[in-house]
Amino acid sequence: MSQAVEIAAGALDAIPQLSVLGEVTGFRGPNARSGHCYFQIKDDSAAVDCIIWKGAYLKRTFDLRDGMQVSFKGSFNLYKPTGRMSFVARSFSLAGEGLLRQQVAQLAEKLRREGLMDETRKRRIPVFCSRVAVVTSLSGAVIDDVKRTLRRRNPLVELVCVGAKVQGEGAPAELIEGLRRAAAITPAPDCILLVRGGGSFEDLMTFNDEELARAVAACPVPVVTGIGHEPDTSICDMVSDRRASTPTAAAESVAPAMTELADVLEARHQRLGAAMASMIGSDQVDLEMLDQRGRRAWDTYTARLGDALDAAACRPCLNDPTFMVERRESELALTADRLSGAITRSVGSFRSNFERLPERLIASTSGLDGKRHALTLASSRLEHQGRTMLSKPASDLGRAAASLDALSPLKVLARGYSIAYSEDGVATSAKTFKPGDAIRVRMSDGNVSATVNAVE
Repeated sequence: MSQAVEIAAGALDAIPQLSVLGEVTGFRGPNARSGHCYFQIKDDSAAVDCIIWKGAYLKRTFDLRDGMQVSFKGSFNLYKPTGRMSFVARSFSLAGEGLLRQQVAQLAEKLRREGLMDETRKRRIPVFCSRVAVVTSLSGAVIDDVKRTLRRRNPLVELVCVGAKVQGEGAPAELIEGLRRAAAITPAPDCILLVRGGGSFEDLMTFNDEELARAVAACPVPVVTGIGHEPDTSICDMVSDRRASTPTAAAESVAPAMTELADVLEARHQRLGAAMASMIGSDQVDLEMLDQRGRRAWDTYTARLGDALDAAACRPCLNDPTFMVERRESELALTADRLSGAITRSVGSFRSNFERLPERLIASTSGLDGKRHALTLASSRLEHQGRTMLSKPASDLGRAAASLDALSPLKVLARGYSIAYSEDGVATSAKTFKPGDAIRVRMSDGNVSATVNAVE
């Protein structure tokens, strides 16, 4: 038996590294003590035990669990004591639907970081849509469901159908073109329905396309999606302005039923009637109060007017028309007497002041002689003090001028001296010159230019 097992082990060792694709089942791991993982890989007709050592599992990019479709790379191994064969996986990666779901999750996270799924970006769908465009396959049952739903709920909604593939190669590009055509319809629709029926995860992968998702987010008309069935959520659902669980639910969400509209109108009619009744009742109370206030104000006004008329009737001017004229004549005569007296008093006062004017002029000029004499004395004293103050500075100035004149170089030159100049200026030493140098000699009456022959 040992030899047979040895031969089998050798045969397995001779098999090169393999890639095995299958479904994970019976997963146990990582083991609490060893960290290894134990499970089976199976397909429709076979199964094999699988082992992943701790070191290989630590390098994983996702956790294994039952039901996953996974591709394993490794080799077969035979445990000789029991003769049990296992597949030892050294690496693994998602395959089939599992790989697709991982890619979809990565794309969803990318678009979420860009803000395409933010609720603040999404636009409001009108409550009452009068014109709706639908982008879907025109050959399936979905378009019939949408038409039937809209006719049943609200036949006034106009439906425009734009056909496009919803599955298979080229479907994302056709749906993008369908969205563009639907948005360009004139007059523009209130919203666009992007719908398709249910299917497998792979069938719905068209609506997980990145370019299609970006087209949905950038569409100038609000987009309502109804893709697959309740459990399915595609990338297009996440970036659309509204997501419905099914195509029928999408159609219902943009077309309120006529009965619902009637109920809404009735409720609003009742609220409007109640509000108007309340307003009219309040206005009627206000009107009655204003009427009472107006009546009281009119009664008060007429009473005051009657009192004023009674008082006016008692005034003399109304009983005797000549009374006012006589009173005005009396006032004018009194005013004329007052004016005549005022003029007489003013003329007398002016004459008295004019007669005293020569005396006042003589009295005011009598003091001018004394002031003239005082001014003459002050002028004499000022002139004397000025001469005294200026005599000493003038004497000092003369002496200073004489000293400066005595020290002047011109005076020295006049006594027979001269000044020698080199190219650098006044020469104070014979060492300044050397034979051949130019020399200028200044005398009292002019300059002499010469050349030095010798320096002694």
